[in-house]
Amino acid sequence: MALHDLPFQLDMAAAMDAVAPFIRRTPVMRDPDLERPGGGQVLLKLESLQVTGSFKVRGAANRILALGPEERGRGVVACSSGNHGRAVAYVAGRRGIPAVLCVPSWVDPVKREGMERAGARVILAGDSYDEAEARAVQMAEEEGLVFVQPFDDPWVAAGQGTLGLELLDQVPELGTVLLPLSGGGLAGGVAYALKERRPGVRVVAVSAAGARVMYESIKAGRPVSLPEEETWAEALSGGIGAINRYTFPLIRELVDEHVLVSEEEIGQAMLYAWRSLNLLVEGGGAVALAAILARKWEPGAAPGTGATAVVLSGGNVSLRRFQGLVGPSSR
Repeated sequence: MALHDLPFQLDMAAAMDAVAPFIRRTPVMRDPDLERPGGGQVLLKLESLQVTGSFKVRGAANRILALGPEERGRGVVACSSGNHGRAVAYVAGRRGIPAVLCVPSWVDPVKREGMERAGARVILAGDSYDEAEARAVQMAEEEGLVFVQPFDDPWVAAGQGTLGLELLDQVPELGTVLLPLSGGGLAGGVAYALKERRPGVRVVAVSAAGARVMYESIKAGRPVSLPEEETWAEALSGGIGAINRYTFPLIRELVDEHVLVSEEEIGQAMLYAWRSLNLLVEGGGAVALAAILARKWEPGAAPGTGATAVVLSGGNVSLRRFQGLVGPSSR
């Protein structure tokens, strides 16, 4: 697995300069309760505390800032299960660019309200992520809007990869990173940033069993499609596109290991973050934590030495939805 096997390059230095005014440098917190003998420190990268509540603002900023004056004047459109939409709305709003967001009917109310507060027009477009994507692409074609891809775009992947550069700076002894896998923008971008600067860092991508299209695509050796399932990790739902030019090869070439976690394991990770860490983490943001808690991946079992960083990628979940996980006994 090497960068030279890729048919393209990501400009990570330019991405870091571009996104800096739009993001916050999220903290890293050690959690000794997750550590195993001989496994080194386990550190949580709290991207759930990022602007707009998730890592997505990094990629949205890098992509939107790359638009020319004529494109900015036409406005942007995006499809989203929530976090990408919030990020696009935030960056576009700060730049005075009109934004339309197509979302599935099941989008978390917290995420929809965040998009609207930022000044975007939100359209409920069907009962699945793929239906929302089709509507966004149609609007781009018919109305001349610029489609802001949520993951399969070199600017987006490079923007998400800035999280990896932050980690290298914050954790000099970094040996392994666990992070969520969906469309591959985050995992692919971070893997690229890490392998470019420090090839020995091991990248472990964690997928939700109910949102595992990229996971199954890598196993099949080509992009595949799966029916959408109800999941705590709805932020990871959706397909990767039949023609995937960037994130599929990034994940195939640069990710060292894949892990799959169940719905119960995701729920337990959300509860652990709340009860033990005083953190509100959404299901999609908790899958990497779930992998360690469920012992699907053991820090002490990783090749090499160094600290393990676990990315908590998002914290946008409504209190009503979270209460359904906690149950009445915890009120």
